[in-house]
Amino acid sequence: MNLKPVLILLGLALATIFALVCVLLTRERSPRSCQHVPPEQEEMEDGQSLVFADLTAEEMSQVVRYLQGHLGVPLVEASRAKPSENCIAWVDVQVPAKAEVLQFLDSGGARPPREALAVLYFGKQPEPNITELVVGPLPRPAYHRDVTVQKYGGKVPYHRRPTLAVEYKQIGGFLKNQVFPSAPAFMQQVMEYDGANLATVTAAPRGFQSGDRVTWFVLFQNVSGFFLHPVGLEVLVDHSSLDISEWAVSRVFYNGQYYRDMVQLESAYVQGRISVEKVRKAPRDGDFSSMKPRAPAAALFPLQFEPQGPRYSVSNNQVLFQGWSFAFGMSVSTGLRLFDIRHKGERVAYEISVQEAMSVYGSNCPGGMSTRYMDGSFGLGRYTSPLVPGVDCPYLATYVDTLSLSDSLRPKKRKASLCIFEQNLGSPLRRHYSNLQSLYYGGLVNSALVLRSIATVGNYDYVWDFIFYQNGALEGKVQATGYPSSSFLHGDGLRYGNRLWEHTLGTIHTHFVNYKVDLDVAGVKNSLMAQDMAFEMARAPWSPEQQIERPRLTKKVLDTEDQAAFLLHSKMPRYIYFAANSKNKWGHQRGYRIQITSSAGDHIPEASSMERAISWARYQLAVTRRKEEEPTSTSIYNQNDPWTPTVAFADFINNETITNQDLVAWITAGFLHIPHSEDIPNTVTVGNSVGFLLRPYNYYDLDPSIYSQDGVFFTSEQDFTACEINPLACLPKTASCLPNFPPFTFDGFQNMSRL
Repeated sequence: MNLKPVLILLGLALATIFALVCVLLTRERSPRSCQHVPPEQEEMEDGQSLVFADLTAEEMSQVVRYLQGHLGVPLVEASRAKPSENCIAWVDVQVPAKAEVLQFLDSGGARPPREALAVLYFGKQPEPNITELVVGPLPRPAYHRDVTVQKYGGKVPYHRRPTLAVEYKQIGGFLKNQVFPSAPAFMQQVMEYDGANLATVTAAPRGFQSGDRVTWFVLFQNVSGFFLHPVGLEVLVDHSSLDISEWAVSRVFYNGQYYRDMVQLESAYVQGRISVEKVRKAPRDGDFSSMKPRAPAAALFPLQFEPQGPRYSVSNNQVLFQGWSFAFGMSVSTGLRLFDIRHKGERVAYEISVQEAMSVYGSNCPGGMSTRYMDGSFGLGRYTSPLVPGVDCPYLATYVDTLSLSDSLRPKKRKASLCIFEQNLGSPLRRHYSNLQSLYYGGLVNSALVLRSIATVGNYDYVWDFIFYQNGALEGKVQATGYPSSSFLHGDGLRYGNRLWEHTLGTIHTHFVNYKVDLDVAGVKNSLMAQDMAFEMARAPWSPEQQIERPRLTKKVLDTEDQAAFLLHSKMPRYIYFAANSKNKWGHQRGYRIQITSSAGDHIPEASSMERAISWARYQLAVTRRKEEEPTSTSIYNQNDPWTPTVAFADFINNETITNQDLVAWITAGFLHIPHSEDIPNTVTVGNSVGFLLRPYNYYDLDPSIYSQDGVFFTSEQDFTACEINPLACLPKTASCLPNFPPFTFDGFQNMSRL
């Protein structure tokens, strides 16, 4: 018998069996897909949070159609409106009065009518003005009422209107078609101007007195990261006339010298009476300002995932997480905001919202030295940007689209412009390892929920976070990144910043952000308490000839708004809290403490003619009685007329009693930024983070996080490798799964279309 074929067949059979065994063993060891376990948490009553919800696209469109048909005047599309025409600047939700909302939420009252707030520019009127109209009820509007005088005490003059995108476009056309051609030799030989290679950045405010609309425009090379490529030319444009043909150049600045206009600059150049500092032409990618990585991709950075799916839930505009519940929204002007914030089912705050972000610049160039940006006027919500999964937020975060209607008659969707995620912060929220007496370990991972949006306003990107911790604390935080603004380096420029590149001066500036925090601690009526420490000398009872310095508690009730207004760098009690009328088990008034994290620069001197417009920045903390007629600390109209501010926060503080009242805390945090070489190409978030914490203070009888299901505890006498004793021992089983990473998507470059 020929054994060779038999042996071959036997070998093939053994190889097949071996391969099958390997496949089966490998399959048995392969991680399974992660399974979603729905979180166990109570649902809020159906649809209650919608009383705070942002407008839907359909509601926005209905408001526009109503206004077009019921005002009796023509309304031009804002994206092509002339200053002398009428247009809808923006539309947002009109949040109902607090008393109405609480009656609905807490007492079974009627749902408040749903309404919108529309801001209109009436340029085609005998007396041009800005008008605010409340339109309702939605979704089928049938009425409107003018609330301008009620809100601001009078009509809002037309010159205060925030600048529309179309006005910047019209100014760009004015510069390109009329201004630059009046200096042909200079523009061609020095600027190498081809009609498209220069970009402009606006300064603000626009002049020195009410009624002015005269703006410095700073010229940069039109390349990636153009904010870092000044060319030394700045033009002051008077665009106060509603007739574009009457716009004019008031001054021109080049390389340290001022000229009447471009004609005079051209004459000086042709005659050789000008000091030319020609800037090397940058490539399209910006060279040093490019954000393209300088190193190839290597090992992947750490990612986080949820082995059993998200432990929070999002429904419409409501989020539930580990005892927390809140409604969220996005204001066109002020950005991210929260309503009806509850912990363990009890409301701790009615509203927490961003109010303003402001920067004051220094420079020896006119555009830089005159800049005081109030970003709410440009629109912190309007410029909320789409988020990149894996960088802006964890890859597996929940992404939410937002809508806005501004500069247009049609709503605009910003896909994935808000994210929600639970984050393991990589440290214990609390822990103790006992090696004295009994031996044990107890701890709790610090895992918190984050709600985030990022607003890109010009050169800066603001990362806005609200963070919810398991111990009942809530944090509001902003991190600044993006490009530093710059001036052309000349003369004594180094008095105002650091040199960042050959002709680039990174200019010194401040950042201030303001929040509204309407705490309702165990009810609407609260008082403001201050506690701190002082040392006292005492004789030792057991040795009277000896003295002991011991710290003791100091307590004070802050009775009035004046007592509760703490100037920016003044000494403030280290414990300030809203106190309820009720007490905890141990006899203390239940409270929530305000703790501010800030390294702010100096506030503009109060003697300044425009200081009242930003007077909220005088105070690190000011607590006032809550009033419907004081909904915001500033106004979008303050940017273009800070000399006669539409809203002056300083007027809120008038020594009214604040004991046992509905109170609001206005919190200011900030930092000083002196740009340095490491800000090239981009400012990093590390070290540029400020904000505040709200922490329970005798609000509970003990730390509520002790009831968290994430707790870990084991003793020396227990088998801490057993799952039933120590949940961490179960991780090889419970967390050994493959997360589902969906394909990467980003709609930021297709995000410019209207619905």
